[in-house]
Amino acid sequence: MRVGYRRVSTVDQNLDRQELGEIDRVFEEKISGKNKDRAALQEMIAFVREGDEVVVFSIDRLARDLRDLQSIISQLNEKGVTISFLSERLSFGSESNDAFAKLQLQMMGAFAEFERNIIHKRQAEGIAKAKAKGVYLGRKRSIDDKRVYELSQRGLAASSIAREMGITRQSVYRILKQQTCSA
Repeated sequence: MRVGYRRVSTVDQNLDRQELGEIDRVFEEKISGKNKDRAALQEMIAFVREGDEVVVFSIDRLARDLRDLQSIISQLNEKGVTISFLSERLSFGSESNDAFAKLQLQMMGAFAEFERNIIHKRQAEGIAKAKAKGVYLGRKRSIDDKRVYELSQRGLAASSIAREMGITRQSVYRILKQQTCSA
């Protein structure tokens, strides 16, 4: 069975560019490659069986960290699954001993990790400059702190507040802690 995996980093991005050819089943997600807990990736790894081939458009679509990349490939190969990267024209199976392909994988994985680090650094520099100019205000608050305080004053527990507002208990605790620190 040929199984595809496609990933983009944000919900605004489009998966269409990652053409995989004829695939029996495809797993897709819109989440950063830095996250190791990716539902579709884990589901795909659990789904594939010995003799299957996983097809990915490019190495950086599978992972943005070299150790993560090696771990994923190793998990697949241990199950007897081959993984192919279309852009780089590389394939790795449990029986492959191609030293040059392994070197290319290491280099491409390192470049993907390096690229992610550079993007993060540039983003931080841009935010710092915007803050210095007074134009960066950060993300708009999505939680109504006043409502959290009101519900807390009425005696509702953090779990009840979180459930009613559709937020996590950790957010409730953080907001209530801010209130006591500023009081």
